[in-house]
Amino acid sequence: MTRALAASLAAALIAAASIAFVVAGPQRPTARTAAVIGPAAAEESGAPIYYQDPDGKPSYSLVPRKTPDGRDYRAVPAGTDVSFDDEQAVITPATTAGGSGERKIKYYRNPMGLPDTSPTPKKDAMGMDYIPVYEGDDSDDGSIKLSPGKIQRTGVKSEPAAMRVIRTVVRAPGTIALDERRISVVAMRAESFILKVADVTTGSHVIKGQPLMEVYSPSVSSAAAEYLTTITSKTTSGDVQYGRGSRQRLMNLDVPDAAISAIEKSRTVPTSIGWTSPRDGIVLERNAIEGMRVEPGGVLFRIADHSFVWALIDIAERDLGMIAKGQPVTVKARSFPGREFTGKVEVIYPEINKETRTARVRIELQNPDLILLHDMYVDADIDTGSGEAVLTVPESAVMDAGARQAVFVDKGQGRLEPREVELGNRGGGFVEVRQGLAAGEAVVVSANFLIDAESNLKAALKGFAEGAQQ
Repeated sequence: MTRALAASLAAALIAAASIAFVVAGPQRPTARTAAVIGPAAAEESGAPIYYQDPDGKPSYSLVPRKTPDGRDYRAVPAGTDVSFDDEQAVITPATTAGGSGERKIKYYRNPMGLPDTSPTPKKDAMGMDYIPVYEGDDSDDGSIKLSPGKIQRTGVKSEPAAMRVIRTVVRAPGTIALDERRISVVAMRAESFILKVADVTTGSHVIKGQPLMEVYSPSVSSAAAEYLTTITSKTTSGDVQYGRGSRQRLMNLDVPDAAISAIEKSRTVPTSIGWTSPRDGIVLERNAIEGMRVEPGGVLFRIADHSFVWALIDIAERDLGMIAKGQPVTVKARSFPGREFTGKVEVIYPEINKETRTARVRIELQNPDLILLHDMYVDADIDTGSGEAVLTVPESAVMDAGARQAVFVDKGQGRLEPREVELGNRGGGFVEVRQGLAAGEAVVVSANFLIDAESNLKAALKGFAEGAQQ
């Protein structure tokens, strides 16, 4: 309840008492009529002007009254402070005239917080009374002062700005992709015919050197015969260069080393050549069919190593500035709750998706159990903290006005100073303050918006806007 409301209530009670006195007429005084006394007489005699519930409930009476349990209502004389602002009394002529023991009113401010003041009491366009500002309640530095009772009721709490390490985590979704460096293709480099295919299908796990198929190729057979002639001839067998050139021709046709070693050992030209897997991995594609004719370059098998995979994470454009190579990353697969995979930022792709406004980041992950599969959805937590302590305040201390951010600095004795600050990174419930505060300065961390409504933060920050325009 404000002072204006309290004064209005008192006036209403007095008016009601006067009406009751007129209606009753000039009868002999009784206990009921004796209680209705004019404000001036009540001021001089100390007689009560109304009665209030003894428990402080909003129940009033113009005459003495009792509660349901038999207790008397409390008499309220004219000079009693009925304001709910602890240190401010009801506005009386003595207050405005500078009477002893009362604070003087300097001016009246607009009740809606507009930059409009008046030296005398007045009302705004909606009929609301201007709010009095007492000496000592305002200061030239733009700070405001709250009474101890108001601070306690609104739950104002302060906390000093301190040096802390902010661990900012950027969370973003992504998918699993195969490591491009760990994919092999089995293809023929000459016209060939597939005689037999091993019991290997799409999805099968193979190891390096495992047989995949048997192939007959006229070009391979011709190169094998030439090589065998070179290493068995009495004329050229002793010349290493001859043998090296013939062997290189087989290698150029991508004949497996095991097949070349078998030719050297058996000293015969095989009818078919066994083709083996070039690496450990999963068969992603099988196009080989027994009896088929294969043209040069035709892909017969595609094999990928899943022991290492990539996590391709889509980072929002606004967070891209905090991402750097080498930052630790924790990846969680949606298919395996509670399971975590760790890695580091390996590559930041130099492009932005114009439709989603995201940038792609690549993380290399170990996959020993082979549970991370191609195109699987994952979520990544990228730790972007620098590890250095910076000046911070709780996020609840910041009043964000859009273009500007401010905090209330607690000066003590109930005086609060709104101050503009420049913010940095956020994380763990704290925000970095790069400019505007010093370590150890106390800032208000709760009830900021109530203080804003009470003190009109816009008017207090007016100087900031004027300074920016100059």
